Amino acid sequence: MLPKRRIICLLAIIALMCSCVSRKQLAYFQPITAESAEEINKYTHPQPEACVKVNDALVIMVTALDLEAVIPYNLPSVPHVSPTSAVEPTVSSYQYYMVDAQGCINFPILGKLHVAGLTVAEVISLIQGRLEGQIVDPVVTVRFLDAKVTVLGEVKNPGIYPLNNGRMTLLEALGAAGDMTEYGKRTNVLIARENNGKLEFARLNLNTDEVFKSPYFYLQQNDVVVVEPNQARSTSNQTIGLWLSMIGTVSSAATVIVSVMSATR
Repeated sequence: MLPKRRIICLLAIIALMCSCVSRKQLAYFQPITAESAEEINKYTHPQPEACVKVNDALVIMVTALDLEAVIPYNLPSVPHVSPTSAVEPTVSSYQYYMVDAQGCINFPILGKLHVAGLTVAEVISLIQGRLEGQIVDPVVTVRFLDAKVTVLGEVKNPGIYPLNNGRMTLLEALGAAGDMTEYGKRTNVLIARENNGKLEFARLNLNTDEVFKSPYFYLQQNDVVVVEPNQARSTSNQTIGLWLSMIGTVSSAATVIVSVMSATR
């Protein structure tokens, strides 16, 4: 009969083996060659320009050589702190417009402007067109305020990350979150996106190069990336208590058997 200590060690080794993750599961993409890269580029979707959506916040400023002439067309500065920041409001200020449920912003003097569905360049063109005849050579700048993506699940640093310059790929988002943990399910990454008031979902397999051909490879503002746990995590979470219980039971049984055998000698 095996000693009790050896039985415990054997069960612990079995538990570790069951929770191991293979190298194949951890690897990103299948081997990419020059030929496969050329094939990928044939079907790769170009990065779409970010379009304004309902509930977006836009920073819009109008400038010109005559600074006094543009004052009525700019909102007064207000304190602002990014929702991803834990600091208190500072003296730094932003002028921003909220896109309402109808997709409009209320612009000084010009009134309501419908901007939902437009790119930044199109919003600039719209405002500049409305300013013609009112301001000489106006310069309009538009950018998203607090454009962001959210990364959740089996990553090292889940959280909300800024969408700088309106551009971020799925790989860049995962990199910002510290990459997946060893328990991240690379074959089934979920992307949730709101489009025209409806939620869209896509699942991407990062073990293949097909991800580069997906229209969801380029993230949009307010996208949510969810990395689900793989089987190793599920097995680990579900069985660790069972293994400990079994080890305790076997240890107790081994002790009883050893005691009985010693007593009968």
